[in-house]
Amino acid sequence: MKAKIHPKYHQITITCACGNVINTGSTTEDIQVEICSACHPFYTGEMKYIDTLGRVDKFLAKRKAAGKYQKKQKTKSDDPKPAKSLKDMLTVTPTTQ
Repeated sequence: MKAKIHPKYHQITITCACGNVINTGSTTEDIQVEICSACHPFYTGEMKYIDTLGRVDKFLAKRKAAGKYQKKQKTKSDDPKPAKSLKDMLTVTPTTQ
């Protein structure tokens, strides 16, 4: 390895918002995170929403608006004739002569 080109590697602490502290090595200084393996829903099995800047509310509003649009589309495209099933299309009815 060449000398004096690599960043300094030192022991740091990663601090989570839940209070969990992890000691590790890194080239950066101390790190603060919002979520870690001790409080993440995937690892804990608890269902909780982590809403950053109202993203969950924004998503639910879009979903609600899309549902109204889909309902309008379904009512406009109602076909009076029921669609034939594949079995009905392949079955040949005998004709009387």
